[in-house]
Amino acid sequence: MEFGHFLSALTPLNLGLALFGVIAGTVVGSIPGLTATMALAVLVPITFSMEPASALILLGAIYTGAIYGGAYSAILLNTPGTPSAIATTFDGYPMAKRGDGDLAVALACFASVFGGMVGAIALLFLAPPLSKVALAFGPVEYFWLSVFGLSLIASLSDGNLAKGLAGGAFGMILSTVGVAEISADIRLTFGSQVLIGGFGVVGALIGLYCIPVLIDLVAVPDRHLKVEDDVKSVRIGEAYRIAMKSKFNLVRSSVIGTVVGILPGAGGSVAGLVAYSEAKRTAKPGQKFGEGEPDGILATESANNATVGGGFIPTLVLGIPGTPPDAIVLGALLIQGVRTGPSMFSQSGSIVYTFIYGLIIATILMLPAGLLIGRYAYKSIVSIPKAVLVPAVGFMTIIGTFAIHNSVSDVFIMLSLGVFGWVVARFGFKASPIVLGLILGPIAEQGFVQGWTIGAATNNLLGMFFGRPISQGILAFTLITLFLPLFLERKHRKTARKTNQ
Repeated sequence: MEFGHFLSALTPLNLGLALFGVIAGTVVGSIPGLTATMALAVLVPITFSMEPASALILLGAIYTGAIYGGAYSAILLNTPGTPSAIATTFDGYPMAKRGDGDLAVALACFASVFGGMVGAIALLFLAPPLSKVALAFGPVEYFWLSVFGLSLIASLSDGNLAKGLAGGAFGMILSTVGVAEISADIRLTFGSQVLIGGFGVVGALIGLYCIPVLIDLVAVPDRHLKVEDDVKSVRIGEAYRIAMKSKFNLVRSSVIGTVVGILPGAGGSVAGLVAYSEAKRTAKPGQKFGEGEPDGILATESANNATVGGGFIPTLVLGIPGTPPDAIVLGALLIQGVRTGPSMFSQSGSIVYTFIYGLIIATILMLPAGLLIGRYAYKSIVSIPKAVLVPAVGFMTIIGTFAIHNSVSDVFIMLSLGVFGWVVARFGFKASPIVLGLILGPIAEQGFVQGWTIGAATNNLLGMFFGRPISQGILAFTLITLFLPLFLERKHRKTARKTNQ
């Protein structure tokens, strides 16, 4: 029976839709501001006249292609094309600056395909049992999960923890501007109508990452990226050998991405940052994360693509979107008349399994399509003069920000944050902790307020926050993440002293 579903996914129509979806998603994802969610929202009307399985294959292919596409601008422009590619900038752009941008693009492609396959296979075999994990997470667990996410600031601070924590705190303050998550109070707007909507993650992401790069491009007369004249294609063989040497990092990061994808609301940005932090924490001697380390790209790109399959698990089994793009897919399913829930695999098995096999095929097709697009994207961007590149990227950032809510106010906020990000970068404050605080702030606030309300109503505040097994596990893991690097560093210093004596 399942072999029949696999053959259904291999029909010329479904193969064509998978290839088209991957290419379209990759192109859209590579443009700053045009996220995977936006790509799906724009193309959903095309699926209304399709069969449900074909519609799902197209949407899944667009989604997985867009997540991978964000790596292009992250590596070549130091600007995440999608929020999931935040951590890709940490090592991707330094690699591009030293002339290894073609290698970085190939590494991102291999990692994306590997992570996407792990997520899709998890969706195929583990959907019903893993969906129960998502159900076990209440508001308190999400609060502690966001606290764990904030502990990653130590890994993103480049040796200056105080400035990293200050940036994270500022990002959390930005997340409280506007309408409150629970009470709907208006906060920190100072009477401005523009700030009622708050600081959107995508607009802030574009501003804090892209605008400082554009300012630096204008200020510095040197060429944008170093490029060798004899480069004819992306370095596929070299990238494959590096990826094979880092098999454990790929597997670990893909598992992290799958698990984070299962948790509704977390998404690829959190998965990528967690995987990057773990790769950095377990770095081998000689690895320099943040200075062009290939393992950084492998960790991020495998994790954020694994969230595609992981996020579909709660979407299909529970009807709860795991990530924002999953909400678009869920809406398309409902329009098609397909009901999600625990009985979906039995009642609509042909649709679900055909879609899962189609997603696996789309992920495989992403390898040749991604490498081909990457070859021309790399050669084009490195050869474009600054006089053309800066206005073109600036125009895309403005259009991408405006298109989110069709709001000019969002553009002004994006530009203001960009100038602010450029100024504070002169004093050693990085954009990544600010963005991390902005992403995790609403999750932390909502989880804390709901947990406090339930705990106060049951007269069991301590038990609510510290008595639940999953909360205890997340808290323990957070403490280990915070203090283990300090312990290992102290141990390393003692060993070095004894050696010197």
